Amino acid sequence: MLVQNNILTCTASNFAVTQRKNQLGMTLVEILIVLAIIGALMAVLLPTVVGKLDKSRVANTKIAMGQISNALNLYYADCGKYPKSLDGLAKADADCSNWGPEAYMKKVPQDAWKHDFVYELDGNNYVIKSLGSDGREGGDGYAKDITSEDSQ
Repeated sequence: MLVQNNILTCTASNFAVTQRKNQLGMTLVEILIVLAIIGALMAVLLPTVVGKLDKSRVANTKIAMGQISNALNLYYADCGKYPKSLDGLAKADADCSNWGPEAYMKKVPQDAWKHDFVYELDGNNYVIKSLGSDGREGGDGYAKDITSEDSQ
């Protein structure tokens, strides 16, 4: 009987060792299946994430335009005219005797694509423009120009 118990014990021990060896790693097929699942999830989710990112950049650009518009209106209230360039909001402007004492903006922001805003002044009317994701005039989709007139 002891021999049988020893045989059973040995058999159980060998089975445990064999089972442990199989659990130590994944087979190539299992790894390929996991990679295929991850790839499928990326293919489905990536366009959605990128679309949301572009949409948020447009929203951030409109917010920055609103901040510039507010600073321009404060400048106009103090000076009776708009500055010749957006730099007049961050640095003392010799054309305005009532400028400051603090800057209207610490730094003139850029759009969400790290491009400078285009500022066009026509008398007492101004337009602030972002050239979109491509940084060029015109464009479609997220490359389309965004103007302060669109935001109002």
